[in-house]
Order: sequence, then C-alpha cells, then structure tokens
Amino acid sequence: MSKENTQFAILGLLTIGCQTGYSIKQTMDGSLNHFWKISYGQIYPTLKKLVDNGYASVQDTSQEGKPDKKEYHITEKGKIALKEWLQDPILDLSIDKNELLLKLFFSRHQDPSRTMDLLDSYKEKLTIRHDTFQAISKRINENHIQDTDAPYWLMTLDYGLCTTKAAIDWCEQTKIKLLSKER
Repeated sequence: MSKENTQFAILGLLTIGCQTGYSIKQTMDGSLNHFWKISYGQIYPTLKKLVDNGYASVQDTSQEGKPDKKEYHITEKGKIALKEWLQDPILDLSIDKNELLLKLFFSRHQDPSRTMDLLDSYKEKLTIRHDTFQAISKRINENHIQDTDAPYWLMTLDYGLCTTKAAIDWCEQTKIKLLSKER
C-alpha cells in the first residue's frame, strides 16, 4: 500500500466504528476535518482501494425500503498496515496555505486600516474556532471519556486549542506592531 495518509485516516476511522461512507464523512466533518480534510469524493474510491488491497472488507446489508448499504470493516492486514504507518517517523512539516499571511506579506500596497480590518476578521474566526474546539472537548469529556480513544482525541484538541490561542495572540501582537508603525 502506498503511504497515502488519507488511506490511513479512513483505516483509522474503520477502527472506531465508522463502517459506511456516510458515517466516515460525518466523523470527518465533526472532528478530523479540523486538521485533516478528505472530500466526499475521495471516500468511496479510497474504500475501494482498501478492499482491493485486502486492508478492509465490505459487505452489503439489506435495508427495508432502501438500497443495500455497504459496510466496511478493517481486516487484520489493515490493522497491521495502520500500526506500521503509525510507527513511521514524520518526515517533514506540512505547510498550510494561509490567505491572511499572503495578504499581510503584500500589505504595504494597501491602507493600514484595511490590514487592521483583516487582522480583526481573522482573529474573530480564530475565536470561533477556539470556542468550537472547547465545545468538542467538553462533549468528549462529558460523553466519551470512557472510550479508549478519548485521551488521544483530547490530545489532538489540545493541539488545536494551543495553536489557535497562539494565532489569536499573534493577531494582537501584529496589530500593536502595525499601530506603532503608523506613528
């Protein structure tokens, strides 16, 4: 199996009870989407590849008055591949595209008040994200804390909370620098 991380994200989701393309998409949208994006159009081709490679199995389940539902399950071979991937070292840091930073880089070409507006807008979005992460953390602590995966879910949330808080602080510091430059 090639080391395409999306395949491993879906294999991982199969280990936590997501067994249909729909449930995988729901879980992606509700949690992983904050740090790993998979489009709906990637899910079924990836599931097919996992089945073809023997990392997952699929079975059709009858539904009354509806088309059959395909349910996917991770195989032993898939569990081994997931474990091997988890143990692989991280080779490089990903680079996130950030429209604000791109605009800030060229902001000498616009009025400083417009740059200030961009920073305020960005900070507002970050604050909403931070609040969302806190709500997810609360939900996990209240409803899923006994789940064996919960500590790891909370660790990824802590990363999101810390980096988002740091970005909020950076916005404030950048606004101060921008104001002092204008004087």
